[in-house]
Amino acid sequence: MKSGKKRVIAIIIIVLVTVAALAVAAVIAVLGSAADSGIVDTGVRVRDPYVLEHDGVYYMYGTGLAKQGYGCVYSSDLKTWSEPVKVCDTAGQCDAQDNWWAPECHFYNGAFYLFATYRSAATGKRGVGIFRSPDPLGPFELITGGHITPKDLDSIDGTLYVDEDGQPWMIYVGEWTSNEDGVGDMMAAKLSADLTSFVSEPVLLFRATDMKKRKSNVTDGPFLYKTENGRLIMLWSNNDRGGYSVQIAYSTDGRPDGEWKQQQPSLFSKTKRHGDGGHGMLFTAPDGTLTLSIHSPNNATENDPTTALLVPVADTGDTLVTRENDNFLTRLYFRLYYKLKGSG
Repeated sequence: MKSGKKRVIAIIIIVLVTVAALAVAAVIAVLGSAADSGIVDTGVRVRDPYVLEHDGVYYMYGTGLAKQGYGCVYSSDLKTWSEPVKVCDTAGQCDAQDNWWAPECHFYNGAFYLFATYRSAATGKRGVGIFRSPDPLGPFELITGGHITPKDLDSIDGTLYVDEDGQPWMIYVGEWTSNEDGVGDMMAAKLSADLTSFVSEPVLLFRATDMKKRKSNVTDGPFLYKTENGRLIMLWSNNDRGGYSVQIAYSTDGRPDGEWKQQQPSLFSKTKRHGDGGHGMLFTAPDGTLTLSIHSPNNATENDPTTALLVPVADTGDTLVTRENDNFLTRLYFRLYYKLKGSG
């Protein structure tokens, strides 16, 4: 009898603490915390910024840094950036006509691979091609013979993830424009060891409609990361009540093609202290800080151009939180959140 009462009391305590922590998290999400956000505006005018560190140099790739191809800027300190360098000219390599979007550079098996979106003149569809170079500044050459993604569908924002068995995967967006219901998908397929082709059929991971309180049916910018406690999470972007934002999904079985669920609340969302932003990825700064790279604002104006922001984040073991939201109650909320979800 006593053990039963103790169990009830324990459940009540957990619920009360969760409600309190959730309330604090909700207030922070809207107003922003009093803590120093540490957000750095690089001043680089770019969308979909992707940062690769190699030999002490930080290379930032992104949409809009080159015409009719892909470009990057680079820095040794994340403060002073070079002028844009064109690293890949698609002319003569494929039938790209526009939409040179979201290039990501990955160092894999001794070479640099550019996963990048473009629209095909032949099909009229957007898709992802993979380009290779021995140098992060290129020149990059196409190795997939065109789009590696389904040629009859709009597919964008491909990213690389290598699982614990060494199997490379492409996670990418099945764009809402190709779906009859206008809802975006998140997809995954196994890649060949040389990254030249899919070796499995693409599988659906989740849809934009799986996110509660969303304000659009878009799925953008996937990036996979494993937390210190081994949880596989995915950063991706949609619109919440503040505008463009970075969301977190988590794999319940730790596999890229497993069951994915949506975490609440957003990782990065508009507050009174900063604007909206998204299409995030993670890298480690020179001082060891885990850093989220995003573009902000999503809709530029003459007085507020879209630039790359660097946002310090913390790995709590359960998930990621931005520096301005990192406190005892937020960490407790997510500890209990995943306990109650049966995932941690």
